[in-house]
Amino acid sequence: MPSTSAPGSTASLRPANQRRVVALLRARPSDDLTQAEIARRTGLAGATVSNIVRELSAAGLVETDPGSGRRGTVVRLARAAGLVAGIDFGHTHVAVAVADLSGRILGEARAPSSPDHAYADGLAQATTLLEQASAEAAASPGEIRAIGLGLPAPVSDDLVRSSAILPGWVGVNARRVASEHFGLPVLIENDANLGVLAEHQVGAARGHHSAFYVKVSSGVGGGVIINDQLFRGADGTAGEIGHLTLDEEGPLCRCGSRGCLEAYASTGSALGLVSAQLPGATLAEVIAAAEEGNVSARRLFEDAGLHLGWGMAAIVNLLNPAVVVVGGDMARAGELLLAPTRIGLRRHALADVAGTPVVAAALGDRASLLGAVMLAADDVDILSD
Repeated sequence: MPSTSAPGSTASLRPANQRRVVALLRARPSDDLTQAEIARRTGLAGATVSNIVRELSAAGLVETDPGSGRRGTVVRLARAAGLVAGIDFGHTHVAVAVADLSGRILGEARAPSSPDHAYADGLAQATTLLEQASAEAAASPGEIRAIGLGLPAPVSDDLVRSSAILPGWVGVNARRVASEHFGLPVLIENDANLGVLAEHQVGAARGHHSAFYVKVSSGVGGGVIINDQLFRGADGTAGEIGHLTLDEEGPLCRCGSRGCLEAYASTGSALGLVSAQLPGATLAEVIAAAEEGNVSARRLFEDAGLHLGWGMAAIVNLLNPAVVVVGGDMARAGELLLAPTRIGLRRHALADVAGTPVVAAALGDRASLLGAVMLAADDVDILSD
């Protein structure tokens, strides 16, 4: 809804005020925001909010549910404003979701995948899952306006830089090939960065201006929020906590170095430690054994947690985040992992930050997928159409 009014005029404020309202509706998808609440949170006059809601409703961009009087009307982004999709490629899975522009999931599908799949095969599998999620959402292809895509690897200038987890994607310009494949705008991001975006907006880090999210799965990666913004670093590799060296004479890591945190705390290294005591056990079975008191299984999580806390101490000392959120497959162990992680942090962090809260991710294994949806939704400008 562009305006040709002179800068500084009352009319020229209308597009800016509309954007403030739309931004709030996107940022608070789980809240039932009334017009009165929108006015309070944006600082706009109640009459201004009423006019904006009326204009956006007439344009089909928001929908309202009557409440107690005009100021009690609940306002939400309308489905007619468009839909987005999120795709999360993990080490052994692909997950897809279709959502509205406030991030509400309307359809979702997931399937196992081979860690050594070629990128074209991965995109083909994602297409099948997108069709399933779209069917659940009763969405036509034309409704989807953008796609967010997460990969478990450092991404710089849309290029996948590491072959360690998804070798079939290394060196690929993921944004270009995905955009060509789907015929839609695609945004690419590291999966841990997507995890911290989601946890910061609707999960365990909500309400904090800074946070560190660590995903402990086949690899160990991290995402950083500073002043409510994702911090990627100069080349997109900020948060790669998994390759902090804890012992230069320690076990060989897949990155080629020795004694990396990932060599002590990832699912592969953890399961390897109990392979003799619990041969062939899955992570879920090891967690169950630990909960039942199996000494070897409990020691696995204690050792992994202590090393994880040691690595966290470097991040906490350097960035001083308000909260540390632990997600990924290993986080399913709950306090079996988190309690020793806090001990490791207290042992190695400066006294002033040693008490930084360490909490479990609220969004579980869906954090990166939800972050991919949010990434895509934030890229759609409904007011410029």
